Formats: sequence, C-alpha cells, structure tokens
Amino acid sequence: MPALNVEFSDRELEDLRQIAKERGTSMKALVREAAAADIVRHRALKEGAEAFRQFFSAHADEFAAAFPDDEPAAKVEGRAV
Repeated sequence: MPALNVEFSDRELEDLRQIAKERGTSMKALVREAAAADIVRHRALKEGAEAFRQFFSAHADEFAAAFPDDEPAAKVEGRAV
C-alpha cells in the first residue's frame, strides 16, 4: 500500500498523541481516518454542487422569472443596457 510522510509541529504531534490515546487508537489510524473523512466530504460537496448546477440549468427560466433583478442586463448591439 502506498504511504505518505506527513510533517507535524511538536505541538500538533503531541495533540495527535493525546487524541489517539483518548480514543484508544493509534496515531496512524487517527490521521488516516481524518484524511478518509475529508475525502468523503470533498466528494459529497462536488456531487452536491453538480446536482445543484444540473437543477439550476433545468429550471433556469423559472429562476429568471422568479428573480428578474438577478438576471444579467440585456445586450443591445453588443453593449450592455
């Protein structure tokens, strides 16, 4: 399995030791769980943003009608009005 060396300050390392001890786990497992949780969060945010973009695109006319003040200014002869 590939590995990654991560540097921590003395304070961060001591905090990690303390947290791992309190949770009854190893520092390696603690750091890996934190990274894995962040990966899951990142993927969920990307998927949520894509779902929003698709929904907004599918309902763009409805949004434009409901919020006309938020629509870009119409262009006349290549210039903004």
